Amino acid sequence: MRGALHTQRYRRFLDRLKNARVEAGLTQAEAAAKLKKPQSFVSKCEAGERRVDVIELEDFAKAYGRPILFFFRS
Repeated sequence: MRGALHTQRYRRFLDRLKNARVEAGLTQAEAAAKLKKPQSFVSKCEAGERRVDVIELEDFAKAYGRPILFFFRS
């Protein structure tokens, strides 16, 4: 994996981010609508092309009905 953007820990976080969306029964487009962002935002976040900051993570957690700690559990 390349650099800090793609560390193994961050990759696990991204897997949890995508799984939370899928488990919530949302497409990327539906998730984006809840977040008031374009679908490409969700896609880039899930693919690791864009880093997720803590405020955005709080928004993802709310949109997916998950506690924020869900994204950090092993």
